[in-house]
Amino acid sequence: MTKTSAWTKRTPTALLVLSDGTVIEGHGLGATGAIEAEVCFNTALTGYQEILTDPSYAGQIVTFTFPHIGNIGANGEDIEDLNPAARNGAVGAIFKADITDPSNFRAGEHLDAWLKTRGIIAMSGIDTRALTVWIRDNGMPNAVIAHDPAGRFDIEALKERARAWHGLVGLDLAIETTSGQSSQWSEKPWVWNEGFSQNNAGDGDIHIVAVDFGIKRNILRLFSGLGCRVTVVPATTSAEDILAYNPDGIFLSNGPGDPAATGMHAVPNIRKLLETGIPIFGICLGHQILALTLGAQTTKMHQGHHGANHPVKDHTTGKVEIVSMNHGFAVDGESLPENVEETHVSLFDGSNCGLQVKGKPVFSVQHHPEASPGPQDSHYLFRRFINLIRERRGEAALAE
Repeated sequence: MTKTSAWTKRTPTALLVLSDGTVIEGHGLGATGAIEAEVCFNTALTGYQEILTDPSYAGQIVTFTFPHIGNIGANGEDIEDLNPAARNGAVGAIFKADITDPSNFRAGEHLDAWLKTRGIIAMSGIDTRALTVWIRDNGMPNAVIAHDPAGRFDIEALKERARAWHGLVGLDLAIETTSGQSSQWSEKPWVWNEGFSQNNAGDGDIHIVAVDFGIKRNILRLFSGLGCRVTVVPATTSAEDILAYNPDGIFLSNGPGDPAATGMHAVPNIRKLLETGIPIFGICLGHQILALTLGAQTTKMHQGHHGANHPVKDHTTGKVEIVSMNHGFAVDGESLPENVEETHVSLFDGSNCGLQVKGKPVFSVQHHPEASPGPQDSHYLFRRFINLIRERRGEAALAE
């Protein structure tokens, strides 16, 4: 990979400095300053706002392989984190082309202005294909992304920061992205020409308690759209306090960081919840922490899975679905105990993407069935969870 970008006719106002000393020049966008993070790439063609506000990307710089990012501007609706003021999500972004003026009826502002508001440091003018190939060959690097409109950089100091950064292994980032207190959720999925509607307070005879490790809004919307009452609780909420809400089902959310680190405080609580027989459903980090609770192991991936075009096979149906992915750690499928069945696998690399506990209403998936962005092939998993609850209550199942 070349160490300079295509920006040869203007002073570089942004740098990406990798831990191996590679320096990549570009044009700065968004917030100014410098920050250490892990660099990954995302292959989605659209949904950049949802990607950048997904708390699972905390501690990461997202390289977009699609060349034109920002053309449809930014709006106040395509946000996935619960607390935008906390700026949960990616800390940096890398684009190939300059951001053009927005051209979309939903646009509220230019993406560059939105990046500044969110505190995201970004850069354009990068050969994103070359960077993606580098990551595929070498793994996701630790790096520093820096933006100074005047182009003044202490490159040696940035190199040292990139070399010295500890990386994501061992980091419990969920503790930083979780909600500060419990709350009720009522917003339903977005509908064309109508936007978001609300459930009335107290609506729904099925009560879901969602443990927030860095939860995405669209997960909550899909539960609400299925007629559920949803209570969101912080990641550190004890099993006793969760059970005090008298839930019909317990959901373990997505989130960032090393699942083994988050599991230090989460696993004992989930172990107690498993003993109750209440249906449990996990996504992404929730899947990984559930696997750890059951006795499996997690590992750091070479390049991770980040995109909206990943093929996954559901062994319980025999069907292949195209899904959204966003994870740099994975469950080691070989480490699953005998009472746990592997339900989903990635058709890209064969890695584990789902599990269920034999004889119990407990399952989870690695991918993001709520999408936002991405295809809706896996929405059936939410109905599968509701059906486990209905079955436990002796009620008729919903059609998946």
